[in-house]
Amino acid sequence: MLDSLFSVSTSTELTFINAIITIFIAIALGGIISYTYMKTNPGGYSQSFTLTMVLLPVIVGIIILLIGSNVARAFSLAGAFSIIRFRSAPGDPKDITFVLFTMAAGLACGVGSFGYAVMFTIILCVLMFILNRTNFGVRTTSQKTLKVTIPENLGYEEAFEEVFNKYDVEYELKKIRTTELGSLYELVYAVTLDEAVNQKAFLDAIRTRNGNLDLSLTMSPTANDY
Repeated sequence: MLDSLFSVSTSTELTFINAIITIFIAIALGGIISYTYMKTNPGGYSQSFTLTMVLLPVIVGIIILLIGSNVARAFSLAGAFSIIRFRSAPGDPKDITFVLFTMAAGLACGVGSFGYAVMFTIILCVLMFILNRTNFGVRTTSQKTLKVTIPENLGYEEAFEEVFNKYDVEYELKKIRTTELGSLYELVYAVTLDEAVNQKAFLDAIRTRNGNLDLSLTMSPTANDY
């Protein structure tokens, strides 16, 4: 029984029954993959991407059915699809992985390996749910940019070292510049904060050292912030 379910079809003949079975199984697998993506991305996703994941296995499966083992047909299809150019920017690695996932499911359906297609899809979707629920790979620290203005009579080398050590903050002085005609210094730090750190208390401790002058904490720093 299992051997018949997981047997790989060696027939390359395109029939109406094979096409219908491939299409409906590919749609079902695409729907399962798309549902998994939506449930593991509660922060936000686009409808166009979720719909694409439903359709992509079907498209790939149909292409494989049309090609079969005909080399000439394969080259003609390759030439036809070469005119399609994708101008979208590279996406999130997770999104790219799901695209490859749907293509693999469609490929398995196209070659007639329906049992393997269902098995791989279920295993990977369950794995994705487990990794998402256990917060696998989530960082407990975050990198931020701290900009502090200090008076010229305050030594910037060790001005906030005690505060950083008190709150167990890793830091690196990235930039120093003068402002207000040299009467003030602006220091730019790359700091790594743990989730347990009280950011308000940390910033209040900085303010008591710099005389309540300007300071800012950038949540998502970029290279331009330095």
